[in-house]
Amino acid sequence: MEQGMLQAAVTAFGLMFDPWTMTLLFVGCIMGLVLGILPGIGGLAGTALLLPFTFGMEPVAAMALLLGLGATTATGDPIPAILFGVPGGAGSAATVLDGLPMAKRGEASRALSAAYMSSLLGGVFGAALMGLTIPILRPIMLYIGSPELLAFSVLGISFVATLSGNAPLRGLTGAALGIMIAMVGSDPQTGTLRYTFDTLYLWEGAPLTSIVLGFFALPELADLAISRTAISGNLAKTDKSGMWQGAKDCFVHWWLIMRCSWLGAFLGAVPGIGGAIVDWIAYGHAVRTEKGASLTFGRGDVRGVIASESANNAKEGGSLVPTVAFGVPGSAGMAILLGAFMIHGLVPGPDMLGKNLHITYSMVWSVALANIVGAGMCYLFSEQFARLATLRYTLIMPSVLGVIYIGAFQGSRNWGDLWTLLIFGVLGWVMKQMKWPRPPLVLGLVLGDIIERYLFISIQRYGVDWFARPIVIGIFAVSAMGLLRPLLQDLKKEGGVGGMLSGYGKPQFELQHLMHVFLLCVFGYLLFEASSWNFSAKIVPMIVGATGFGCIALSLLNDVCRKAHMEAIDLRKEAKGEVEEKIHMDLESDTAHVSTHLILVRAGIFFGWLLAFMGSMSVIGIIPTVPLFVVLYMRLEGPESWKLVVPQAIGLTVFIWFVFDQLLTIPWPPTFLGSWAPWLKDIIPSL
Repeated sequence: MEQGMLQAAVTAFGLMFDPWTMTLLFVGCIMGLVLGILPGIGGLAGTALLLPFTFGMEPVAAMALLLGLGATTATGDPIPAILFGVPGGAGSAATVLDGLPMAKRGEASRALSAAYMSSLLGGVFGAALMGLTIPILRPIMLYIGSPELLAFSVLGISFVATLSGNAPLRGLTGAALGIMIAMVGSDPQTGTLRYTFDTLYLWEGAPLTSIVLGFFALPELADLAISRTAISGNLAKTDKSGMWQGAKDCFVHWWLIMRCSWLGAFLGAVPGIGGAIVDWIAYGHAVRTEKGASLTFGRGDVRGVIASESANNAKEGGSLVPTVAFGVPGSAGMAILLGAFMIHGLVPGPDMLGKNLHITYSMVWSVALANIVGAGMCYLFSEQFARLATLRYTLIMPSVLGVIYIGAFQGSRNWGDLWTLLIFGVLGWVMKQMKWPRPPLVLGLVLGDIIERYLFISIQRYGVDWFARPIVIGIFAVSAMGLLRPLLQDLKKEGGVGGMLSGYGKPQFELQHLMHVFLLCVFGYLLFEASSWNFSAKIVPMIVGATGFGCIALSLLNDVCRKAHMEAIDLRKEAKGEVEEKIHMDLESDTAHVSTHLILVRAGIFFGWLLAFMGSMSVIGIIPTVPLFVVLYMRLEGPESWKLVVPQAIGLTVFIWFVFDQLLTIPWPPTFLGSWAPWLKDIIPSL
């Protein structure tokens, strides 16, 4: 068996260096990098676009093209995340937490280099793990059922405690809200329409892409517009020395890369978990295990970039395992790859591990080589990428916003995607200003629907016996320890239960408590709506909603009545040198130099521009809106000179028209003028 595997691996390696195969691999890598850099687009659209072109190709060449694109999309993702705070995809959202602060202090080159090198090492590790373990993991994967998948999802939720940082109650509230948002749509058990507000758009659920872009991208751009500066004014470290330092960091922290790569590959191999949480779990793992993480993570620690990016790229190799071994796609991109299997007559399962083993290993080599090629391409242009962070906000804002709108529209290609983007953009900005951790909400959003689905499947198939399965018991125990950890720390800090129940004083209300009141109303409404549903449809929303309501109520009570008591404890411990600073697991706003009144005015102007963009788009369409928006924004906000405005307006419009209208043939939403066009055509000849 081992000799056969080695021979197949060597044969596949030789096939990869066929000139035509390598050319296709390079084409796929270039497309993957471009799609990764564009916020919200991702590799799914590109993979679907390339699939018809694989007709008539040899299987090895076809897989090289498709996997070259899929593997390098994650390599391009961190570029906008680090430079602008705009995740290229949901899988690079955690990179923003440390990548953007590094760019702001002039270390964009170092952050980008660390992201490329950790992506390369993580991707190669994931591919190697796939190649070595497919024959071994097949019987193990056959044992894993819905109870184990449920346990893995609960383990992911347990990382909320870590991602909540110094505000565990706020983090649990955010996670509960994310899970409730995940319940939007038609209940798969009973068909009950939950929280759809009588709109057809929400029947399929809330779009993850639009929410992530709104939640993480728009708040950073809003702060950039408020501060009215470049992301970084420091040119000193945007050079080759920064690139060298970033690569060196990866080899210094090689053990962190190995651990996070294993996590990424393992979670990528679990069907249904998805790539949107892999980086968060790896980031949370790094926070728990790395020395001094509580003092530096979230403020520009290169280890945060390394952890999230190594896991993000390793998941591609992991997701191939269930795809090849069982025909169960590990991700949406792998589902399209199964279509390529059918086109070329490949049958997942024993055939791919037997007579077609050389094709399986060609996939392993494709993923490994694509990561090397993709990282090399990024290194070639990284110094130019890093300099983007030093440009004035009026030069980068219109182009980034235009692409973000198109990326958000990929959610379900509906007007609701754009409203979702705007609503969560406002919510994300308010949470950032008031120091509410946003990562737990995204984690709850991604895992909420998965947990509910696997819970019902496990109960229906196994009854109560599913809870007694050994793997389930072990994972649940680890999850419980993770969730209870903040409570135990607070008990220790306050001297036991008695200390936690004391120290209540006269209520002191502040403006920031309006967020608590708002969320109390939200959870109250969600609970009221769920109360009339079928039992199977409402049981999970009622439990989660009640938990969220209780957490926010307790958080409000502590903030209003125990703030002075907590500050006194901190002062006493500081005097004794016993204070352990906890990390704020989110970006902090850098608008302290601007008055509160001016912050609100400029934020209103920023979100007003977004509304104006949508209004123009609804009347004349997105293609004509883009140059109009670029011209007006750059002239009114700058004002920038016409010699800069005109080329950018024309260049961005041509790029969007060619890539999204002609190449990807995106069906744009109907416009007001479009609805009147038939009538105008009828009357114009008569005039």
